[in-house]
Amino acid sequence: MTVTRLYWDDALTSYDFGPGHPMDPVRLRLTMDLVRAFGLDRLPQVKVLAAPAAGESTLRLVHEPGYITAVEAVGRTGVPNPARGLGTEDNPAFAAIHAASALIAGQSVAAAEAVWREGGHAVNFAGGLHHAMPGQASGFCIYNDAALAVARLLELGAERVVYVDVDVHHGDGVEKAFWNDPRVLTISLHEHPRTLFPQTGWPEETGGAPGSAVNVALPAGTGDAGWLRAFHAIVPPLVAAFRPQALVTQHGADTHIEDPLAHLAVSVDAQRALMLAASELAAEHADDRWVALGGGGYAVVDVVPRSWTHLVAIAAGAPIAPETEVLAEWREEVWARTREFAPLRMTDGFAATWKDFDSGYDPADRVDQAILATRKAVFPHHGLLL
Repeated sequence: MTVTRLYWDDALTSYDFGPGHPMDPVRLRLTMDLVRAFGLDRLPQVKVLAAPAAGESTLRLVHEPGYITAVEAVGRTGVPNPARGLGTEDNPAFAAIHAASALIAGQSVAAAEAVWREGGHAVNFAGGLHHAMPGQASGFCIYNDAALAVARLLELGAERVVYVDVDVHHGDGVEKAFWNDPRVLTISLHEHPRTLFPQTGWPEETGGAPGSAVNVALPAGTGDAGWLRAFHAIVPPLVAAFRPQALVTQHGADTHIEDPLAHLAVSVDAQRALMLAASELAAEHADDRWVALGGGGYAVVDVVPRSWTHLVAIAAGAPIAPETEVLAEWREEVWARTREFAPLRMTDGFAATWKDFDSGYDPADRVDQAILATRKAVFPHHGLLL
């Protein structure tokens, strides 16, 4: 049975931008509570581990030394550094800004190390902070743990890594980190940049190494059928063609219809279906080396804990059935922590079905237009037919 490592440390909740900020660390706490309620942490194939914070030499795999120094200074003094994106409305200063960010990064880097050296799966749902740039914070992200995980895989000897990002926002920081690196294929499936931060991720953005960056820009309002259709039309063929030695995926839960910061209309059912597909891709094309990360997600009670608990369960080879009821003990915990009512079942009750793109293309459908634009931009670079 495949070993799955779940990286968790209570101190991860110290990544806290303060009251009223959308990235409320309670979403992490509630996720781990739900994982425990289902007993996923006690499965024989699951190891719960806490890695140390990433040190400066590790952070430098992606980030500029001056930026690391700036993060430390903002945490120490509380003085904003807007030129570095620190102490801004999106990224407020807080005392643990370096320590908490480095701790998240440490979990993702350790996950990459373990998967490369020993095989199997690893999950860090506190990670997936994909907007951070080499020299600047961006979009609630201080250190780019996703890029650091990929960079560590390369440092350890990986020659081909695929990074798949299904957060509602473009995975711009990871893309930038490997823009010119033909060893890394970055694939981002996101809401169209016309309607959402960071206003990048157009299909024509295909990498400095041609075809190494893949962007699927979906129209606002895209639901389950379109989202899954786009994923299956783009991702599996490219992963098969690239033949990665490891797969890193980012599962931002902010694609959900209830997310307050974006405009897609995806259900937990579809998120779960895509996680299953990612697991299959790792098994079929990446020697079953799979690092799975969290990401965005701001419906912190109704969506995030359920979505990422499914991620842990799927990575562990013990998927939770869609119709499963949410455990009463967890609902009570949600009320105690948030004074909000918890959802009653583990998915939203949708079919999460889609039609295969190769069975027919509708030129009037905006999702199909987005799929075709991406396939035209990148498929020829990988020897694939449109």
